[in-house]
Amino acid sequence: MTVRYNPVSGKIPKMLHGADYNPEQWAYEPGILEEDIRLMKLAKCNVMSVGIFSWAELEPEEGTFHFDWLDNVLDKLAGNEIYTFLATPSGARPAWMSNKYEEVLRVGPDRVRNLHGLRHNHCYTSPVYREKVSIMNRKLAERYSNHTAVIGWHISNEYGGECHCYYCQDAFREWLKVKYETLDNLNHSWWTTFWSHTYTDWHQIESPAPHGETMVHGLNLDWKRFVTDQTLDFFKHEVKPLKAINSDLPVTTNFMEAFEGLDYVKFADALDFVSWDSYPTWHDKDGDIHKAAWTAMNHDFFRSIKDGQPFLLMESTPSLTNWQPISKLKRPGMHLLSSMQAVAHGSDSVQYFQWRKSRGSSEKFHGAVVDHVGHEHTRVFKDVTGVGEVLDQLDLIVGTAVNAEVAIIFDTENRWAVKDAQGPRNQGVNYEKTVTDHYQAFWKNGVSVDVIDMERDISKYKLVVAPMLYMVRPGVGEKIEKFVKEGGTFVTTYWSGIVDENDLAFLGGFPGPLRHTLGIWSEEIDGLYDGQANRVMVDKNDLGLSGEYIAYELCDLIHLEGAKALAYYQDDFYVGRPALTVNQLGQGKAYYVASRNKQPFNNEFFSQLIKDVGIKKTIESKLPEGISAQSRTDGKNDYIFLMNFGEEKQVVEIPKGELIDLIAGTSVTENVELSPFGVSILKRKKQ
Repeated sequence: MTVRYNPVSGKIPKMLHGADYNPEQWAYEPGILEEDIRLMKLAKCNVMSVGIFSWAELEPEEGTFHFDWLDNVLDKLAGNEIYTFLATPSGARPAWMSNKYEEVLRVGPDRVRNLHGLRHNHCYTSPVYREKVSIMNRKLAERYSNHTAVIGWHISNEYGGECHCYYCQDAFREWLKVKYETLDNLNHSWWTTFWSHTYTDWHQIESPAPHGETMVHGLNLDWKRFVTDQTLDFFKHEVKPLKAINSDLPVTTNFMEAFEGLDYVKFADALDFVSWDSYPTWHDKDGDIHKAAWTAMNHDFFRSIKDGQPFLLMESTPSLTNWQPISKLKRPGMHLLSSMQAVAHGSDSVQYFQWRKSRGSSEKFHGAVVDHVGHEHTRVFKDVTGVGEVLDQLDLIVGTAVNAEVAIIFDTENRWAVKDAQGPRNQGVNYEKTVTDHYQAFWKNGVSVDVIDMERDISKYKLVVAPMLYMVRPGVGEKIEKFVKEGGTFVTTYWSGIVDENDLAFLGGFPGPLRHTLGIWSEEIDGLYDGQANRVMVDKNDLGLSGEYIAYELCDLIHLEGAKALAYYQDDFYVGRPALTVNQLGQGKAYYVASRNKQPFNNEFFSQLIKDVGIKKTIESKLPEGISAQSRTDGKNDYIFLMNFGEEKQVVEIPKGELIDLIAGTSVTENVELSPFGVSILKRKKQ
């Protein structure tokens, strides 16, 4: 197993610290660039993302290119040892292009073409837009791919959205022809005999529309797959001229938190490294502990896209946002804590949107390192400087790995299908919350987790958890069965093994291809109204689990087919039916959780399973409420992050052994005391 990866750039083998920088917004202010550089150095920033949304400055008229301003910016940054992720500006095209070439503008699901405005309002299929992007990117590569300051390409910005124009309709039909070859195959896979929706000509097929087709679930799924593939194809189109001139300069595009519109895993091979933008709503009504677990799961998901390679936190806010329902300030300590959480889970950077607050337009009140007041004497600037000072001491962690013995399957195609299923809980199937609740049990125990899609190799893990694995694509059931037979432990839940890759229900009994592995047959599933509940009583078992738990929202009614019941329902007409089972298969075990249970069940069940399977924890002692423990390793040393997301001071019991506080540089022989929103970073010999 790899324990250290190369840094993103050999020019700067350090923890990266910086922000999105838009100097073109301040071109009319004499001396602003020089002042920004002074402040960057003061805040210990060493990298900036430049050129995002800069097309109108780079090409103010068609075929007229202005690069002098960007030359000046990059030269001055390089002269001060500040490096750059240079962006391609395709995220927002200039008005002249929209005016002259209407086809570059997107068409919505209602088949109405958008006006010029916003961002990402462009068609990924448009030949004109692709041509204009190629011209721009080639010129950028010719001029800057060997510039001292440039350490990587920041491709566009937060890809998303879809277009329903005639170019995209034709491309979708061609995509379907490649996939299905014949209309008979497509009609069978989409079950179009329902409601007499059978297609007899490829040109009859349209993308889903509010005034057209939305109820053919196979169509809905394939459209989403097409949108991902077309976006990925556009990404590759952007990258091609860049790599043609300098193939060694790495490329990335910044992803978004749990974004549902694209299957990010499909981008893995096209990216040199993964980056994403994290904007948790700290201090909201759900509480910081819940929010910390959700954010940690996202970090682990993005780290897992390229099989554990460190990612970059490309954007975060140093204070607040201005686009969330409530713009809440970070309380003292939270900025450092949330930044270190990213590093703990595999990031080699902490970067912000934005460096300097815009004076006008949409994001003028979005958080920034430099406020409208324009100087360093602010609370936020001091917080950012504090992060820079800590990162400056963590260079030995760059490229280190997070070794996980547990994987949780959080699959985008499954997510699409679950939410479109028209199943037992249409007012809230809560797939994301369910996955997070399972993840949180490991987070509370200080256990590292990879968050993967269902097609990933699982052979290296001791434990694989697949909440609500509604869709089981070809080969996945067989892979899971092999994993269990060879000694792995597998856990899944209600509403699993229901449909194939086309959202067609498995025949012969649920959970379909998982039935033999789990040793159960699922006959019915009960959707509970809000406020209704059942009780689950645990029977005597080898796992050591005991007690009564509350089930809500979903209760699966199952029969044993070789599995052993560990718990039973206590109420309703299915009282006495199994609610938790285990099946011994070969050298391993497969567990089935039949009901959606309140969080105490997840915490206690997985705590016992961690012991039973022999999963390593970051710290073997019990962690107090709100404390997260996460580690990275270089194969010789472990780097342990202890983080307090609670509002009370906590003491963490440290096992015997020599540890070094990386920030203080002192030995740690006693328990570690963490203030509210406090963090401690320790080094120990690899265990």
